[in-house]
Amino acid sequence: MTTKTMSDLAKRSIDLFIEEDLGKDKRDITTESVISEDLSATAKFLFKQNCVVAGLELMPEIFKRFDSAAQIDFQIKDGQTIDNAPISLATIKGNARALLSGERLALNILQRLCGVATVTKKYVELASPFGIKILDTRKTTPGMRVFEKMAVEIAGGTNHRFGLYDQVLIKDNHLVVAGSITKAVEQARTKNPNVIIEVETTNEAQVQEAFQTSADIIMLDNMKPDMIRRCIELTGGKAKFELSGGINLSNIKDYLIPGVYAISVGALTHSAPSIDISLEFQFSS
Repeated sequence: MTTKTMSDLAKRSIDLFIEEDLGKDKRDITTESVISEDLSATAKFLFKQNCVVAGLELMPEIFKRFDSAAQIDFQIKDGQTIDNAPISLATIKGNARALLSGERLALNILQRLCGVATVTKKYVELASPFGIKILDTRKTTPGMRVFEKMAVEIAGGTNHRFGLYDQVLIKDNHLVVAGSITKAVEQARTKNPNVIIEVETTNEAQVQEAFQTSADIIMLDNMKPDMIRRCIELTGGKAKFELSGGINLSNIKDYLIPGVYAISVGALTHSAPSIDISLEFQFSS
């Protein structure tokens, strides 16, 4: 799945979000009661915090569900950085009822995605000079994965597997049943010959075993930097290593080790704070 483009999953998700907020009859009873049907409005997106912008490309998709004639003007693009907040850099014009009904959904998504992108960018800026990729995980907000992974990509991060269907990741509980890394990889390769297979390891013996299999990637889980270096030496630098567990912005510099392919960080999506953004309205008849 390419998260940079509007996927069918993203469109279906937006439909569900609208139903969640407006019900099956798609009614905003407060706005219907107070705002006249023919009133027009202009709303400016006010970014109140510095951030990496992500999610603006979704705004037309959302607001045009409420008003197909809505017009949106951007003065900034997804992936760009705002460093002079507060500032208005996007404007939408359309039917007042429609804009008010779509306001909260649009802001919820935009605030969340800007938060994910802002955190991701910090990791990417530290890791990219070393040729190390920053990966997201499946630790995403239920219903928001397609959007949060989109924000990671926009900020220069890399998507790990999207779900349980597009890459094999053999973890500790799988190994308990399979009996060994070797058996687990053999079984996975037989059933999925053309799929990437990754194995989670926690010690040097497991790394040595994984290296002898057809696994494509070896995950070094919760290992200290010295052990990571030994594992890289153990394989002669020929293995593709992903680091995971306990790595954050305060200690990531200790893990930017030659021979590391990527670092996966669950915090990109499970702990990113939302950015403060509002819509400022002006109404006209």
